[in-house]
Amino acid sequence: MTQRDVGERIKLLRESNNYTRDGFAEKVGISPKFLYEIEMGRKGFSADTLVKISKAVSVSCDYIMLGTKVNSKVMDDVVCELEGFRPEQMGQVRDILKMIKKLNV
Repeated sequence: MTQRDVGERIKLLRESNNYTRDGFAEKVGISPKFLYEIEMGRKGFSADTLVKISKAVSVSCDYIMLGTKVNSKVMDDVVCELEGFRPEQMGQVRDILKMIKKLNV
């Protein structure tokens, strides 16, 4: 993964969603010049900007950064299950997920 690869992915996503550079920059909350620098691989960007970009083009942050797509069916199933928990249970759910991740299951 290089900044240039990430920038190219962002440009392709922007174009495939029929955004102009100016329109997309406005939607994401950055300047068109900064977006150009990102797309050319000359500048990095914050996690906040990454999230805004990924939401604007409806892809995961992983896809933007690594070029790998998350299986959307699996994600939909997980989100569906999580929505079944009450807000006060979410802290425990998060802790359990962190423990599972540490186990590398």
